[in-house]
Amino acid sequence: MTSFNTNQVPPTLWHCYNTRSLRPLWALEEMGIEYRLNVMPFPPRFTQSEYLETNPLGTIPFFDDGISQMTESSAICQYLVDVYNKPEFGIAVNAPDYGHYLNFLHQSDTTLTFPLAIILRYRHLEPDDRKLPQVAEGYIRWFSARLRWLEQHLSTGRLFLCGNKFTVADIAVGYALHFATIIGLKEHFNSDVSSYLTRLTARTAFKRAMKKGVELDPFKSLVL
Repeated sequence: MTSFNTNQVPPTLWHCYNTRSLRPLWALEEMGIEYRLNVMPFPPRFTQSEYLETNPLGTIPFFDDGISQMTESSAICQYLVDVYNKPEFGIAVNAPDYGHYLNFLHQSDTTLTFPLAIILRYRHLEPDDRKLPQVAEGYIRWFSARLRWLEQHLSTGRLFLCGNKFTVADIAVGYALHFATIIGLKEHFNSDVSSYLTRLTARTAFKRAMKKGVELDPFKSLVL
């Protein structure tokens, strides 16, 4: 496979600790790609208004390699596989698990992380007079129900999601599960999901990524 990226400048990633930007940061560490990292307090659109000049959305992550500018964490992971010639972290289009690979990459954010963001906001981040316990509880049930696809997939004894190997699909889904533990939802994992997350977070590259910006953890004050 030929790498399409001919830019010699290392890519730059804008990152906030324990946010979605952990996905591409973890991927960069796994792949051994040289990169530059800008660590910011969360949420950067409020804490560093000049960031809006870099990313008008004000969201995290933001990735720029001089060729592409990207804001979607799972898409950045897929881009790194395809453009930086790291097929060992992806699944070939003619492989039986390619559909699972794409599905988990996209499901990780739209199906799993989305309800977690709502729960975090209305259970923890809003002032007491704006918290909405019923909304949070509804999305907790949503998240728990959406775990069923993953539970069924892992029930066959798979160590990883696709192709009998670790891929960026595991990074994408693994972050969603990691985030769920941060906001106190680990009790909703069955034994297969819990064991799967333990395998992922034991990886050396995950541990390296987790050390980047730990002093700026936006969720360390949560009372769970």
